[in-house]
Amino acid sequence: MSSQPQGNNYDGVEVPQIPARLLLVDDEPGLREAVQAYLEDSDFIVDVASNAREGWELLQQNLPDLVISDIMMPEVDGYQFLKQMREDPQFKALPVVFLTAKGMTTDRIQGYQAGCDAYISKPFDPEELVVIVKNLLERRAVANANSSDGNPDIAALAGQIARIENMLKGKSGISPTPAPIKIDLTPREQSVLDLVAKGLMNKEIARRLETSVRNVEKYVSRLFTKTGTNSRTELVRYALEHGLTQ
Repeated sequence: MSSQPQGNNYDGVEVPQIPARLLLVDDEPGLREAVQAYLEDSDFIVDVASNAREGWELLQQNLPDLVISDIMMPEVDGYQFLKQMREDPQFKALPVVFLTAKGMTTDRIQGYQAGCDAYISKPFDPEELVVIVKNLLERRAVANANSSDGNPDIAALAGQIARIENMLKGKSGISPTPAPIKIDLTPREQSVLDLVAKGLMNKEIARRLETSVRNVEKYVSRLFTKTGTNSRTELVRYALEHGLTQ
């Protein structure tokens, strides 16, 4: 059953949120294709890799919102793949779900000690996987929203900056489309949006525009409301897709 994407209401118009991007890493073609199809039917964008090395390359190209990885893979297993992610600042806070045929308690403990966020034994109900993925994404969104400039989640910020940079590198491949509603931005909102799209955080934007961090926070909040987005990453992706920034 396909779930409907949630949206934000702005001036009486429902604005759909951009689907979350997932990376699925599994060396079993049949399972990989079946899980990919189910996740895409559940309104996710899914990149797939047949092994950890492929998965690592895809991480560099398109930073996902969450990774789903098998454990028992040739050459580089899931534990090693997760260790490599956790040692890189831009992937340190990335939610990871392990899929594995190993269901012993000791194996689960090893998975959690390695830094995974959830652990599902094969065979599993794909609907359960979707629920777990959605819960992890919601928790991460809340954590990001609650972080302040005074006490930022450095790993999350590093991940957002890396993701924005990846989008900017591939900007030539993004075809602007008309926005679902007319977006009227003030000159100052446009200036803030342009600087957010360059990967600057609030303190840097405040220095550039010679204003306070609090004012920048207000402008960024207004941009979230006007575009129906919930994070800087979604905001930049939306702005690039709809031609709101150069």
